[in-house]
Amino acid sequence: MANLHQFDVVVVGAGGAGLMAGLYASRGAKTAVISKLYPTRSHTGAAQGGISAALGNLEEDSVEWHTYDSVKGSDYLGDQDAIEFMCQEAPQAILELEHMGLPFDRTPEGKISQRPFGGHTNNVTGKPVRRACHAADRTGHMILQTLYQQCLKNKVNFFDEYQVLDLLIVEGKAAGVVAVELATGELHTFHAKAVIFATGGHGRIFEVTSNAYAYTGDGAAICLRHGLPLQDMEFFQFHPTGIYKLGILITEGVRGEGGVLINGQGERFMPKYAPTVKDLASRDVVSRAIYTEISEGRGINGKNYVYLDIRPESVKKYAALDGRTNPDGTPYTLSGEDILKKIPDIIDFCRVYLGVDPITQMMPIQPTAHYTMGGIPTNKYGEVVLDDQNTLLPGLFAAGECACVSIHGANRLGTNSLLDLVVFGKYAGLRAAEYAQNAGFAALPVEPETASRAQFEALRNGSGRENAFDIATEMKKVMFDLVGIYRSEAGMQQAVEKVRALKARYQQVRVADSGKIFNTELLNAWELGNMLEVAEVVAECALNRKESRGGHSREDYPNRDDQEWLKHTLARRQDGKLVIEYKPVTITRYQPKARVY
Repeated sequence: MANLHQFDVVVVGAGGAGLMAGLYASRGAKTAVISKLYPTRSHTGAAQGGISAALGNLEEDSVEWHTYDSVKGSDYLGDQDAIEFMCQEAPQAILELEHMGLPFDRTPEGKISQRPFGGHTNNVTGKPVRRACHAADRTGHMILQTLYQQCLKNKVNFFDEYQVLDLLIVEGKAAGVVAVELATGELHTFHAKAVIFATGGHGRIFEVTSNAYAYTGDGAAICLRHGLPLQDMEFFQFHPTGIYKLGILITEGVRGEGGVLINGQGERFMPKYAPTVKDLASRDVVSRAIYTEISEGRGINGKNYVYLDIRPESVKKYAALDGRTNPDGTPYTLSGEDILKKIPDIIDFCRVYLGVDPITQMMPIQPTAHYTMGGIPTNKYGEVVLDDQNTLLPGLFAAGECACVSIHGANRLGTNSLLDLVVFGKYAGLRAAEYAQNAGFAALPVEPETASRAQFEALRNGSGRENAFDIATEMKKVMFDLVGIYRSEAGMQQAVEKVRALKARYQQVRVADSGKIFNTELLNAWELGNMLEVAEVVAECALNRKESRGGHSREDYPNRDDQEWLKHTLARRQDGKLVIEYKPVTITRYQPKARVY
């Protein structure tokens, strides 16, 4: 067979989770990493503010506090055994990254520096705690570069700019993937004993998003087409501080360093929504607070944005009001030089895209679609599970944002995503290599590329009555407007019907470019099919969950309902229809109670 490759382990995606999985798998198995992007362009590089671990380098902290904050932040939908595992692994994971060469910022004594972040607290006082390890505001970028260098050192095989189109499952076991080589348009079959999906999220289904252009839900959509379930897809996080109109992220680290949110009346408004931690409440709380201020007419000049203020005089003023001090007890202040050192990329973004200098001016911000808490269900070793009995699909693993462990539950705490991909990427790689050592290669189908070729042919031979760009624009708008921060029965029903209509129209799309070399029109059209698949699941699962919890906030069901809805959603395609089932939440130490910030 032409273009056939054989590896023990194939990793799909070269972001932080994929590189971590590839690195650890390669220590025990012949490993390939396939990515539609050059690895250092992966979206992990956009993560800014930090990675969490209870190191206690600047003040008292503990793994137990980190665990409880993550459970509480998840609105009690996170599986507590997995959360405990992640938080216990965190300090060692940070030290491991440091020993790989990651250039963390340092305290004057030479320890890894840490900053406060939303939802991370001292569980005794309730006040913010410094738990986020950081490399300026480029933490994800540094993780990506460090892991890529380690993978090259360990001779991981990279197939860059290959788009995976299909998962091969033979006799109930993963057997490889089919991918298209972007440079030639040729299909390639990767025969493997174990497959790890690390394909990232699907924020591009929304109109305003912090997510990279490549974040189109490919791994989730491929699993759906094979009848595999997706878990908790209704839970999508809107980050409170995206650049107005553009959605480009302004890290929570800005508020961690002392920035505050200001409404159109010049008021700092977070104390009335979160009296104890104020601007450092969980992201869902802050996003809803901003939305409420705007909807009640307190946006800037009546428009749909507010200000984020980190000017030195403001930081000094509000730190004094909050009683915030340096670790040595001296008054907390930031100079313009400090700000430029701590958040250099944010300064550049605002100067370039807004013509605003954050050192002397306030930044216009609005919530932006940022992160999915849902995804391909796995256990804490990255093994994909199929049902409420945690039945495994042998040879298939997932890690990072495309996976649902579930450690984030209904709402992810800032900095836990980078920790997620480092910890669970590692264990997915280790477990996949271990599995491959004890497994043989399954016999491939005679024509493994048939389904992938058919998808492309459908796009080349459609009627041409519909335009892919128009469909994508309509999908993104309806999802942002009706399945966004606040949701209602009527709005989500309308969204489900609209997305289904768009899926029908998608069948009439025909690409004009008949070439094979870097045919981005064809690939974009194929990715649109993935986004439509995922958008329908997100909208329908949200419509089905009749409560408010974490990132899922319903105006018609404003309260959390633990009696009926303390359970995970599992959604799968069956005979062309979406079937929704449920799975219990694992509770070990912390019984659900109201979240107070």
